[in-house]
This record gives sequence, structure tokens and C-alpha cells, in this order.
Amino acid sequence: MRSIWAVATNTIKQALRMKIAAVFIILLIVLLPVMGVAMTGDGTLKGRLQAFISYSLSLTSFLLCLLTIAVSVYSLTSDFEQRQIYTVLTKPIRRFQLLFGKLLGVVLLNTALLVLFSATIYAITIYTPKFSGATKAQLAQLDNEFFTARASLTPAEVDVTDEVLDTYRKLEKSGQLPQGGSRQEIIAELTRRKRLEKRAAVVGRELLWEFHNVKPLDPNQSLFIRFKYDVSVNPPDLHIFSRWIVGDYRQVEYGAKIETPIYTFDRNDLIRTFNEIEVPADAVAEDGYLAIGFFNVPLNNTPVIFSPEDGLEVLYKADTFTANFLRAVSLILFRLVFLACLGILASTFLSFPVAILLCLVVFFTGTISGFIAESFDYLSGNLSNVYSYTIRPVITLLPQFDKFNPAKFLVPARILSWSLLAKAAFSMVCIKAFFLLLLALLIFSYREIAKIII
Repeated sequence: MRSIWAVATNTIKQALRMKIAAVFIILLIVLLPVMGVAMTGDGTLKGRLQAFISYSLSLTSFLLCLLTIAVSVYSLTSDFEQRQIYTVLTKPIRRFQLLFGKLLGVVLLNTALLVLFSATIYAITIYTPKFSGATKAQLAQLDNEFFTARASLTPAEVDVTDEVLDTYRKLEKSGQLPQGGSRQEIIAELTRRKRLEKRAAVVGRELLWEFHNVKPLDPNQSLFIRFKYDVSVNPPDLHIFSRWIVGDYRQVEYGAKIETPIYTFDRNDLIRTFNEIEVPADAVAEDGYLAIGFFNVPLNNTPVIFSPEDGLEVLYKADTFTANFLRAVSLILFRLVFLACLGILASTFLSFPVAILLCLVVFFTGTISGFIAESFDYLSGNLSNVYSYTIRPVITLLPQFDKFNPAKFLVPARILSWSLLAKAAFSMVCIKAFFLLLLALLIFSYREIAKIII
């Protein structure tokens, strides 16, 4: 262990002597406070904080990723180029200890810098409202919509399989099936239409959504119903009148004697725009049951549709902003560990420029891995079998940085659950980074360092 620690401390000293490390650290020290003052967002205090935390975390992650690649690659390739490797390996140190020491030094440096800069971002975010003269209304909005970690619930898809198959048989029997489409494509289209029907309220009709296992952090606070209307015919003023009923609907539907309050809201909201209704959290029953009813009043003269993607969502506080922030920063650390292992691997068999290029390609590819996967899925076409056994496994090996983007959770104040954090750790560190490290140990253990010439 002493040998590994000695290599780690030497790697940290070597990294701090690099000019690129000094430049990146100075950039972050200067830019983060400047961004805290200069960011305006959409002009509101909430928008300003959202813009700051998004860009500051992205900048910190980007620069630390580049620093990780440079340090992890340079730490080993420089030993070969400067021929220090011959001196090191003559000492009582094994090759795997050398690699572990290099990796440990890079990870410790990353952790220290990440803690420093994330603490700076957190402090600026927390204290900005106090020094900006925010009103009580603005502070209350921030507590509800930014300085929180809200869980999200969306309505489950209704099983329409039997209805779709029945409709298909009727169309087939009457000879009215669409021409030019396969059975699978027709059923997929019928399924989409049936699901939209289940999410549409004609004039004078009601939609009811039931949720279970709703667990607000504090029953004395609020939960929010976030919705967006879509319509078949635009109303003259582009607004929809509605009545919402929120609470334990079992009291009405089944006559159950439950002392959970039911709240009614009469609304007039703009179509195709996100709107929110704030509801006291005591509307949730003790067993976690919550019902939401929407009534399309006759004044509208048009059906109202809630799309499956963003039609309706229930948001409630499930954790604190601080805990969510710490989990989000952990995602950046997982990314840095993966890149450190990648850099160590590349440096075991490539020269410095080539190793850097390889790591940058993997880094930028992982940043847009979702787009790449969707593109290949779309282009695979009739070659689906070949694609499944060739390209798809390679895409699966990508680190998927975009899928675990911290800003995706902190900006809209959505909770980053422990289960998702564990999934990210297992995928990026326990599987992919560990595989890269094993490959690096295998290559380095068999690499010929020097030839004995007689």
C-alpha cells in the first residue's frame, strides 16, 4: 500500500506542475463568481439561478473531464518518454501497483477539485437570493420550485390491447384496413389513437387519474399539478376553462369515510403552455392515495387532450436541495473515474497525442450517446439483426454521460433518486471503468519495457 500511495502522491504533484492544470483551475476560480453575477436566465431570480447552476456545473464538469484525460494520459506516457519507467520498475514495486497508484492520484486530485468548485457553486446558489433583495413571494417560489427535490408522477398508460385487437378485427372484416401497412404498424397506430382517446375529455366530460404511493416529505407543504392542454380546435382566446378536483376521490366514488380534504379549482389557462396548480399536500391520503379529476366545462366547445409525453405530471417535495445537489455532483465524480480509467488504459499502449485523441473521441461520443443510439436505431432498417450483434453492443459500451447529466435534475428541481445514482455508479464505475482498468492491467503486465541485448 505504501508503494501505491507513493505513486499517487507523485502523480498529484506531477499534475499540479502541469500548465494545463493551473490554467483550468484558475479559469474555474475566476469564472464561477463571474457567472454568478452575470447570469440572467429569463430575467427572473429563479431563471437566473437555473442558468447559473446549469452552466457552472457544465463548465466545471467539462474542464475537469479534460484535465482528467490530460493528467491520466500524461502521468504514464511521460514516464516512457522521459525514460523514468526504467528507474521506477527497478524498485520493489509491481506493475499493477504502479497503475493503481496513478489512478488513485488522478481520482484524489479530481475529488479535491470537484469538492472545491462544487462547494463554490453551492455557496453562490444559496446566497444569491439573500444578496439580491428577493421579495417574500420570490423566496417562496424558489423554495417550492428550485430549492427542493421534487418527485414526479405521471399517469400510467391504460391497457388498450383488447380494444385495439377488437378494432383491428372489425376493420379487417369490413375490408377497411389501411393499405400499404403491415399488421404490426397498423396495430401500433391504433394503439396510439386509443391511448389518446383515453387522455381526451370531450365537452362536459371528466377525466380521472389515480396515483398510489405518493409520499410528500412534509404534509404541511404543497404539491404541484403540472399540465399542458392540447385541443382539436383552438378556442378564440386560446384559453381553456376547467374545474379540477384534487384529493381522496374514494370518498365520492365509493362512499368511503375518509377525512382527507378534497380541493376544487376553477381555472382559465392558456393552451399548449405548461401551467401549475399548487395544492396542499394534505390532499394525499395516509395510505399514499391521490386522485386528480379534470372537468371540461361546456364553455370550451372543444375536446381537451393530455398528451402521454407532457400532458400531466404530479410534483411533490421528496428531498432537500442539498441532498439532491450532492447526488448530482456524485454523477460528475463517476464520469471522472471512468475517464481516468480510460486515460490509464490508453497510455499503456499509445503515445501521448494518440491516447489523448482516443480519450477525447470517447468523451465527446459519450456526451451525445443518446443521439448516436437513436440515429443507429433509425438507420438500422432491414439490417436489424446485423445491427443488434455488431454496432449495438459497441454503443452499449459508451459511458452515456448525457443520460446522467446533473443539470437535468437540478434545473427543474427533480429528485435524483438513490436508485438512479446507484445505477449510474454500477454502470459507469463498477462495470465500464472496472473493465477498462482490468484491460489496462492486462496490457501493461505483458508490455515489453526494455529488451535485454547480449
